[in-house]
Amino acid sequence: MTTTLDPKDLHFASASDAARAIRQGDISSVELTTYLLERIHRYNPSLNVIVTLLEEDAIKKAAAADAALARKEWWGPLHGVPVTIKDTFAIADVRTTAGAQFLSEYIPSEDAAAVAKLRKAGAILLGHTNVPWPAADWQTYNTIFGTTNNPWDLTRTPGGSTGGAAAVAAGLSFLSLGTDLGGSIRVPSHFCGLYGHKPTLNLIPYRGQVPPPPGVAPQEDMSVAGVLGRSAEDLKTAIEVLGGPDKDEAIAYRWTLPPARGKQLSDYRIGFVLDDLNCPVSSSVRQVLAAAIDLIRASGAHLAEGWPTGVNPLEQYRTYRFNLSGYFESLFPDDTPEKMRERAKQDGSLDALEAWGWKEPQPYQRCKSASYARLQARSVWQEFFKSHDAFLLPVSFVPAFLHDHSQLKSRILSTPEGPRAYEDLLFWISFATMTGLPASVAPVGLTAENLPVGIQIIGPYLEDATPIDLAAKITSVVGGFRQPEGY
Repeated sequence: MTTTLDPKDLHFASASDAARAIRQGDISSVELTTYLLERIHRYNPSLNVIVTLLEEDAIKKAAAADAALARKEWWGPLHGVPVTIKDTFAIADVRTTAGAQFLSEYIPSEDAAAVAKLRKAGAILLGHTNVPWPAADWQTYNTIFGTTNNPWDLTRTPGGSTGGAAAVAAGLSFLSLGTDLGGSIRVPSHFCGLYGHKPTLNLIPYRGQVPPPPGVAPQEDMSVAGVLGRSAEDLKTAIEVLGGPDKDEAIAYRWTLPPARGKQLSDYRIGFVLDDLNCPVSSSVRQVLAAAIDLIRASGAHLAEGWPTGVNPLEQYRTYRFNLSGYFESLFPDDTPEKMRERAKQDGSLDALEAWGWKEPQPYQRCKSASYARLQARSVWQEFFKSHDAFLLPVSFVPAFLHDHSQLKSRILSTPEGPRAYEDLLFWISFATMTGLPASVAPVGLTAENLPVGIQIIGPYLEDATPIDLAAKITSVVGGFRQPEGY
């Protein structure tokens, strides 16, 4: 097989471009995979992002992909393209730890549903990327593998819990599979200058997450599986590959991605907010977002500033926090909340537990009411989407920040306007998570400190192609992915 492309021409290309080059015979999967492995050996020691490398298996699968292509067999839209997997997704016969010491030697017997779908689409698995335990931080570090660094600045976090953002941003992987409950796809995308997509709730099967235990295929209330990449086109390709029912549900259900609502940017009716008194956005981030909004408006898009009618941001944020507390409480031993309450009574911090719903035992009735509030909030947003196509808002009030592994409750984030509470990072990502709506992130520029800024695009329920398409169209006027210096 005679190829015409140098792998160096592709390591910062999109996954879609890489797949096209392989299919056209411009480069082989083995050549591309070998080159990325060389880059991993060169750059991963300082980034510490790929923590379980499947080097031998990746080369073997790439060779099989090339042999299949020679037989005129095409496995799917990611045929021969190297990707990475968050270390919370089971890969058959590969250590999968979720960053937890008690899972440090766990080897699952079968792939997670999303991993199996990527394989079926022809992707080459390079390995697992780092996570915090229990996938619950906007930093990526644990006691097994250590700390993952941001390629834009090694002293800063790439975000969390999907640390694989660092691999995609540094040109070590074309796509990375992740999850999002507290912004774990969107925040790393924003911090690393990537495209990311948090899909509609339960659009992508969650079976094979570690934890819960093997064989459990949960229907989630808020958490989703999704992807990070270097182009909006890749997000759409990945969602089409990953979406749809799994196992038992597939007996009866089928899924098709509805088309995007617009053909060009001027077709879109867009609402937006760039700030809110409940979580003010730092001037360094806000300036970049405001400049992007000006360019989007100048392109002919129809923009209207202000929260949608009926959306009470503080009320919805509180509903999100309460539901989130129930999720994390389920991860702890049964007596943990009571122990926390007893300690809080003694040190006078009982009121601090209120936001997490742990100030007092929660009866089923209150938990059910919070779930109803979540669904009611979705209906309010869906009413907005009858007259609008998307809603733009910040991903985070700060860009990537310096590593800080101190006690969570004592962490403070610096901004030009003064110190801020670490948990304020939950605010801007809460609305799409709590309602189950799809949300994409598109890179829109750099701060004065040369740190990436992304904009968040919330779309209508089940219409994931719309925020992804808008991310692509915003790129046409704002810029898109930029290569970090030194890679």
